[in-house]
Amino acid sequence: MNPVTFSILAIVGVAVGGLVIGGVRIRKIGLGSAGVMFVGILAGHWGATLDHDVAEFAKEFGLVLFVFTIGLQLGPGIVQLWKDQGLVLNGLAVAVVVMGVLLILMFHSIIDLPGLAAGGLFSGATTNTPSLGAAQQAAATVVDADTDLGMLASAYAVAYPGGILGIIATMVILKSLFKIDIEAEAESAAKLSGAGFEPIVRRCILVDNAHLSERRFGDIPGIEETGVRISRIKRGDALTVDPATDQTVLHPGDVIQVVGTEAGLDRFEPLIGRRSDFDLMDYKSEACHRRIVVTEPDVINKTLRDLSLDLIYNSTITRIIRSGVEMPGRGSSRLQYGDVLHVVGDEESVDRVTQLVGNSVKALNETQFAPVFLGVFVGVVLGLIPISIPGVPFPVKLGLAGGPLIAAIVFSLLGKLGKFVWHIPLSANLALRELGIILFLASAGLSAGKTFFSVALTSQGLLWMLAGLVVTMVPLLIVGLVGRLVFKVNYLTLCGVVAGSMTDPPALAFANTLSDSSACATGYAAVYPLTMVMRIVAAQTIIYMLLA
Repeated sequence: MNPVTFSILAIVGVAVGGLVIGGVRIRKIGLGSAGVMFVGILAGHWGATLDHDVAEFAKEFGLVLFVFTIGLQLGPGIVQLWKDQGLVLNGLAVAVVVMGVLLILMFHSIIDLPGLAAGGLFSGATTNTPSLGAAQQAAATVVDADTDLGMLASAYAVAYPGGILGIIATMVILKSLFKIDIEAEAESAAKLSGAGFEPIVRRCILVDNAHLSERRFGDIPGIEETGVRISRIKRGDALTVDPATDQTVLHPGDVIQVVGTEAGLDRFEPLIGRRSDFDLMDYKSEACHRRIVVTEPDVINKTLRDLSLDLIYNSTITRIIRSGVEMPGRGSSRLQYGDVLHVVGDEESVDRVTQLVGNSVKALNETQFAPVFLGVFVGVVLGLIPISIPGVPFPVKLGLAGGPLIAAIVFSLLGKLGKFVWHIPLSANLALRELGIILFLASAGLSAGKTFFSVALTSQGLLWMLAGLVVTMVPLLIVGLVGRLVFKVNYLTLCGVVAGSMTDPPALAFANTLSDSSACATGYAAVYPLTMVMRIVAAQTIIYMLLA
């Protein structure tokens, strides 16, 4: 059979078997996509082999898809997490790396672990392939030219599957130890990600401040800080209600309907009058209310103040719904692709605003692949750029995992570049992410299966495997306990940090099966870049310390 055809059949067969096994749950816990890795190891051991080039492409391209789609979806959330807990989460991840290095050095002394095996064991137990490459590069410079470096790869292959299981086991142990309620943790994570965004409500207020006579609503002192927006007004004894904007002039006796948070409205109300018993929604009105989706690239990243909808379109945006969270429509609010705007104005004006911002449901549900491939291209190039670190004789690289992740985060924050919009519908994002991790795990498992059992079933291999499990689990359990007990880190976020501190996509895939919350993936991406660089540096440091 054609090698490429056989490789495709092998990957697909392993994926089916792995997903079936991963779907089996015991006490609501299953391997998920990580099951593909272990079926791949068995298939590789039983003789299923891949064409080398096909295997490398499937593994690396799958990894690129996985990390890029994660970064694209979670970029804004990562920035918020960095602001709130960035120092704590990255501190925990750094502690995992440092403890791993110390344990490797301890095993080198206690069980006479060879220097080459130590480098491979560190990379395998921490499931970090780029660090293996860095260790091989460093070893080539400090050993004789005829020295076989195969021990590095063998130790890596023996420790890698145990590393994945150890990470997953750590998550399960922490869940049991702290008696975690997953739904409660997901709800807590959702509240944390929406910190600062209180529910938006509307209120009718009677204007009785004489100092506001002939003053426009937008000119009221402190109006921007309160986040209050005006939507409707009833003049004096009039029986009709008109739409209102920041340009609307107020008079004593007017009743206005304003929208904002309870706190913002409580600050605003004493400035102009008192709460009214009138409900302007019950009156005949020319005001039209519509929800409009932002899909026009030209308005992305523009503020409401820049758009001047009150002046040009005689309309007001009272609320913005982003990722399920309602926010007041402040003048400083920047629009993002997919935002849902609550617009109030007369029907003709609202129609013009609709045309301005797009409101194309079709565009919202389409995946624009040109920006995706451009982002991947930039990410791959970024991963190839050498980074010089003082004290490290070789420049380090973010590789095919770190580069695309950083690029995706940056592009998600930019939102657009010209006509390119970095937005993938959630369903398409999840599909591409799952496809990527399945390709990666199937290829990695099939490749490792050829030598795994021949090394693992020797006395030396078993000893290395046990040492690898210690290197994997001890730092994670310590950091998990400290993170939960001392820093009160959300369990789902902590699972992301556990997977991210090991730069391990299969572990993240397992963590994502625990809940629909994005907290795991956000925590993973928040610590991944720093951890990746540290692991590359640490692997080289181990080689230089033990072999130089």
